[in-house]
Amino acid sequence: MARSFRFTARLAALCLLAFSAGAQDISQQELRSLDEQVQEIKSDVLGIAADLNNLEERLLYPSNTQLVVFVGLDAGETFRLDAVKIEINGELASHHIYSFKELEALQKGGVQRLYTGNVPTGGHAISVSLIGKRPNGEDVELQDDFSFDKGVGPKVLGLTLADSGIQLGEW
Repeated sequence: MARSFRFTARLAALCLLAFSAGAQDISQQELRSLDEQVQEIKSDVLGIAADLNNLEERLLYPSNTQLVVFVGLDAGETFRLDAVKIEINGELASHHIYSFKELEALQKGGVQRLYTGNVPTGGHAISVSLIGKRPNGEDVELQDDFSFDKGVGPKVLGLTLADSGIQLGEW
């Protein structure tokens, strides 16, 4: 709150200074002072934006209902992942088609946050489907269903994908 008051006060002072200067000559010292004030206002705006983003995240995904699902490939996996679809409690939660760079990152051990959302406490069903190709060109289409319990705190699930199957674990 104090940050936004400082921002408003500085902005008002800056506007007043610019308006009062009008057609008058502005000295180098005043220009430097004005530039410093502009930089401070920019810094305040960036700080306020960061605070608003954090507040938005907490309001949209409160920790007591938050569910996050990450996806990664099994170590040494050679199949080409094309797409993944997740349904939670029978409703589409996420669908992603992979680019070459994303697939390359997953093959090097990276993980991707595929879903962030809200679910109430209790038992839930998650359905995972994947489409890809084996190195010999053969199509891979897998689908598996899992259940998980959501407690009071945030829940983080990890999907490990392979051409032989899908595994769900808690992180």
